[in-house]
Parts: sequence; C-alpha cells; structure tokens
Amino acid sequence: ELLETALRAVLASGDDYTISAKPQIDWDDAEAREALIDSRAHDAFACLALLDGRVLDAAVAEAAELLAKVVGQDLEQTDDGTFRIARRVAPDRVISTVDPDARHGHKTASRGFDGYQGHVAVAPDSEIITDTVVSAGNAGDASVAADLIDDLVRDDDNHDEADDDEAPTVYGDSAYGTGEFLDHLANNDIEARCRTQRPTAAGGMFTKDRFDVDLDNDTVTCPGEVRVSIRRGGDGDGVAHFGDACATCPMRPRCTNAEGGRTIRVNRLERRLADARAQQQDPDWVADYRATRPKVERKLGHLMRRRHGGRRARVRGRPKVDADFNLLAAAHNLARLAALGLRFSVGGGWTAAT
Repeated sequence: ELLETALRAVLASGDDYTISAKPQIDWDDAEAREALIDSRAHDAFACLALLDGRVLDAAVAEAAELLAKVVGQDLEQTDDGTFRIARRVAPDRVISTVDPDARHGHKTASRGFDGYQGHVAVAPDSEIITDTVVSAGNAGDASVAADLIDDLVRDDDNHDEADDDEAPTVYGDSAYGTGEFLDHLANNDIEARCRTQRPTAAGGMFTKDRFDVDLDNDTVTCPGEVRVSIRRGGDGDGVAHFGDACATCPMRPRCTNAEGGRTIRVNRLERRLADARAQQQDPDWVADYRATRPKVERKLGHLMRRRHGGRRARVRGRPKVDADFNLLAAAHNLARLAALGLRFSVGGGWTAAT
C-alpha cells in the first residue's frame, strides 16, 4: 500500500488511472493525442525512477520491466523535451502488454502476423508428429530446429553400439538450410536433406556464386579477376571488400551500385553451405526431397485446417501456447494411429495392422 501511494503521488496525467477504459479525449484531435502520449510517457518515466533501486516483489518487478521495455521501444523525445511515438522499428519489439511473449512475424515479405510460430517434426513414413516447439513470431525456423530433432542425437555412452545403424536423415525447407543447423547435423552424424538457398542479388546484378570464394587461402575473386583477402571477425564470419577496384571496372553496372564498391560476406560455416549446395545438384537428392516434403506439408495442413486448430492461439504466454500446440499434435497423432490400424486387444496390448 505504501508503494502504491508513492507511485500515485508521482502521476500527473489528471485522471489518476482510476478506470481501465480509454482516456476521454477527442481521438480525432491530433494535438490531444500528442498531449496524451506525452503525459503518459512522463508518468511512466516517473514511476520507473521511483522504482529504481528498490527491492520489489516478482509481480511488481515484472510489471516494471515490461513498462521499461514499452516506453524504451515505442517512444522518442523531441528537442523540446516532448515525448512522441518513435518513428522507428525496435528489434524484438513487445507488441502486447497482456501477452508480452508475442511478437510480429512474417510468413512472406508481404504477409505478416502477430503472435507465435508452431514448429513440428514429423516421421515421413508414418506421418506421426515426433516433437513440437512454439517460438515467438519473429524467431527463425532454424533457431529451434535442434530442439525438434534432439531424439535423433546419439548419447556418447551409446554411440559405439549404434555405429552400425543407418544414419538418420532430416528433411527441411530452405528455412532450415543454415550453416549452423547443417553443422549441427554433421557433428551428430545425421544426414541432411535441408535445402540451402542459392545466393540472390537485387536488380539482376551478379550473385555471390559468380565470385570464386577460396576458403583454403581465404580470398575472393570477382568476375573481373580481382582477388582480395577475406577479413575475419572475432566470430569467424568475414567480409571481402573490393572497394576502389570497382571504380574503374567495366562490369560495375552489373555488379554493384554501392558507393564504396562491392562486398562479399563469407559465413564462418561457408564450407558447409557450399557442400550442401553441391549435394543438392544430385538428381537422387532432389528426387528424395521432393518425394518426402509433401508428406510433411500435408501434416502441417492437418494441424491448421480446423477452426480450433493451430492457426490461432487460444491462450496467452509462450509456455501455455506451447503446451496447447503439443496437445493438438497429440490429438492428431491419435487420429493417425487409428488410420494406421492401431487396435487394443485384451491380453495383447496395442497392435498396429500389418
């Protein structure tokens, strides 16, 4: 009660936040809206200043952290000290105060959504869902890929016993064909059938694969036969700068319009990516991938198609959404097992039709 009294004492907006309804202003009046934003911002910063350094219980600390995130990402201060909505996009932006785990996401460049992403692993032959993970809407598919296939990773204690077994194979679209995930698969003796995108360039200019990347000597040679060294950063990623060589190059209009010349970025796992792209040229690799992917896409369609399916989250918070999505997958697995002929017989237990 003492903390609540102290917090209310620093509020200056006028309505004392006594009701949860929208403030009673003329929402068509731009000046009234701007004045409201400024007054709410000053109240927020005053509350944060009061709470700074205090020992808070978990609920108040969580609320203060959320308040700090929202005002930090959504507001900016003008030269005259007035606060307004920021003219920028904040990274990892909190989009909801009632569901702080939700994020903006993009299915395509032009199609967005708010909330979460559901990821599934499916056994292609049986079409049984083996694992699910729910991430924030802005998380990349590959960021949770290792969690989806942790059942395929062999324990060191059992590795020798399983050496004679056929290596498992993981299939995935181009969202999973990152260097990090390909490296994870290779380090765990898992065969990769994940597509790796070919390089692209805007405006029909030279793509990265027109450049000769020599990883043994850490150099890059451009189509104009200019060779430069790769400058590596602390994380192992590198950049090849062609700089002044582009100024007089007759191929410049087809290569770059950057004032400083063309640059080529070289991933620390560039060799993994190059090997993966080479494997994808194998007709057998392509045939196997094309025969398997439709089974997984069909299962995703099953999860999404019903009114209470995976298209909409029915609860708030990533842990609850994750549990709900897992339950949905379990229900679909029961339906699939029934379709496969799973039956229970007294004394015989569960058996599947052959």
